[in-house]
Amino acid sequence: MPARPYMKKPISEIRSDGESIKLIGRNSRLSLLQIDIVKQKIQSAFPTIKVEVIARSSRGDALQNIPLHTVEGSDFFTQDIFDALANDEADIAVHSLKDMSSEHFFGENKFAVADRDDSRDVAIFNKDIENKIVKGETIIIGTCSPRREEMATIFLKKALPQLNTEINIETKSIRGNVETRLKKLNSSEYDATILATAGLNRLLNCKGDTSLVKELLADKKLMLLPLIECVSAPCQGAIVAEAHFSNTKAIEILKKINNEEMFADCLAEKKEAVNYGAGCIQKFGVTTLGTKNRKYLYSAGKDAEGTAFAKWSPVPDIKLNNGKLFSSTEVMKDFFEYVPIAIGRSDREIVINKPVVFVANYKMLQHSLVELLQYKSATQQKLNSSNQPGLKTILASGTKTWFELAKQGYWVTASADALGFEFLLPALQMPLFKIHPENICILTHEAAAERWREKGYNAASNYKLLAKYNKSVQQSIIEADSIFWTSFSQYEFYGKFAKPDVKHLCAGGETAELLKQQGIEPVIFPTIKFFQEWRKSSIHSHSAA
Repeated sequence: MPARPYMKKPISEIRSDGESIKLIGRNSRLSLLQIDIVKQKIQSAFPTIKVEVIARSSRGDALQNIPLHTVEGSDFFTQDIFDALANDEADIAVHSLKDMSSEHFFGENKFAVADRDDSRDVAIFNKDIENKIVKGETIIIGTCSPRREEMATIFLKKALPQLNTEINIETKSIRGNVETRLKKLNSSEYDATILATAGLNRLLNCKGDTSLVKELLADKKLMLLPLIECVSAPCQGAIVAEAHFSNTKAIEILKKINNEEMFADCLAEKKEAVNYGAGCIQKFGVTTLGTKNRKYLYSAGKDAEGTAFAKWSPVPDIKLNNGKLFSSTEVMKDFFEYVPIAIGRSDREIVINKPVVFVANYKMLQHSLVELLQYKSATQQKLNSSNQPGLKTILASGTKTWFELAKQGYWVTASADALGFEFLLPALQMPLFKIHPENICILTHEAAAERWREKGYNAASNYKLLAKYNKSVQQSIIEADSIFWTSFSQYEFYGKFAKPDVKHLCAGGETAELLKQQGIEPVIFPTIKFFQEWRKSSIHSHSAA
């Protein structure tokens, strides 16, 4: 297709107040918000250019009876918009990048990632969900994504409060925009639905939509699904702007509004996704996890052949050279005794005045956690938790702690994916939750609570660690050429037995930060679970523990 005459002039030379650019996208409220984000970025970069918006219904919007899982990954919502660019009806198209197939993204057209919000999914439940669990009723979750159906339902069976012998979950197809799905939830057509946090955040940030979405969410119970257990779709939360390859003017605009770091992350996610299959039945996710130490590309689920997989990239570069590796994961129970402590009151009750608690270790459950969270009784909590006075919002450090809390009947709202408390903070502060650090109390052991307070956070404890100094553990550490620590407290009490030239390994988060403060540059694995998988597959013959 030949370019328009004015497109031959470089954008840097265009100064006329009459110059205009046409943006096109779907006409849903969320799509219009995304178009507006792109429009604002263009106008910020090129103040003299007039931006015209074309909103159009797509084939995906019109064909409401088609189950999404049969067309997912096939440009069902984007093909009509692609065609408009090819037909010279518009200059730049705006899409949710997760709706765009890899084939199209890697094609001839040019793209810019203009914005990206949180990439997680959130499960939204009606307020009577716990009563339904108590009664043993089947929970109906509205979703039309094989990925969410595969991962989220398995996770939720363990993550929901275990108030009966078994939680039964069924999925039911749901269609429509965010507001429509929430209205269907309100009408009790479903007990829950699963949505992308990015769309909810954008709607909650828009003055025109905030009141409606807030009203629909007002009495709902939320669970922010962990990225590692419920991996999001490739490029979820990303807004992509697209120009036809012949439209030189539009391409120059894209160069100015492109966020290079976000684009690189999305490109890597799309490339990784191609390895596992594409099209209508995607039961896997790919996401980018940004930690203090580095970014990781994480993919997991089932590939096109139905084979389960989990992959981290990059893998830590470490060569053991047949040396002895000691892994503390094998002897966790032999490091410490967990001793209850009394703070201020003889009955060990610690009053927490913060509305949110972050449970750093499931060991807290062994030491009067019910009183710590100001519940009246375990029975009342199980039967009437949504109306319980003083009920806290509970966050967990990782999946193990989440599941242990759920076994005790607690509702957990989110976890840090075992990547550290501070990894979770940005997600908590998004419009969907509006949980700020000053409203959180970290519940951990005594020494760790003091370290968190020194960093400016609120923290409390109802137990302390007492080192056992197990002779077998000591000897293993003395002989080891490499040591994997699951917590800084292990190093603090046992590190003195290690060789001066020993290699220290650990998971990211606070353990890595505290080891660095000791002058150690540890080999960092993203999580303890990944270290265990790496060890099993790569160095099984070198295992010393």
